[in-house]
Parts: sequence; C-alpha cells; structure tokens
Amino acid sequence: MLVGKVVGSVVSTRKDEKLIGNKFMIVEPVPSMNHSGRLVAVDNIGAGIGEFVLVVQGSAARVGCDQEFVPVDAAIVGIIDDGTGLE
Repeated sequence: MLVGKVVGSVVSTRKDEKLIGNKFMIVEPVPSMNHSGRLVAVDNIGAGIGEFVLVVQGSAARVGCDQEFVPVDAAIVGIIDDGTGLE
C-alpha cells in the first residue's frame, strides 16, 4: 500500500469492456514512499484532485475494487482525512 496525492484524471472512451463505468485518477506517490513515479488508479470511492489517498497495487487492487477479473493494477481504497508528514 502506498500514500499518494491525486493530481489529475484520465478519460478513456475506448477500453476493455470490463473497465466500463470505472473512474481513473492519476496519483503521485508522496516522496517518502520511494515509488518510481505517477500511476493511474481505479477510483471507486470518489477521490478528488488534491486529496491524499491510499492506493493498493497488484492483485490487492482487483480485490480492493471488488473486481477480481478486471485488468486493474492500482486502486484507490481510501481517502486520508489526516496524516503526519505526508508532503
């Protein structure tokens, strides 16, 4: 799991049919996460640009968004209300 800040969104009109109806956000991991760069994550909880979020990757992402057989590698599973040292 990593902590990141939502910095944008992605709109895709043509995609795998299993992804239809999903919202995609661009997440920039906070520097202390030592992650290589931004990622696109499925957002089923309604995060907005500028919010800090919890992101899971790999098979946990599919479980986290309750879509076990969907081609997803990252999912937002929580919006952070308060945190120390996020930026």
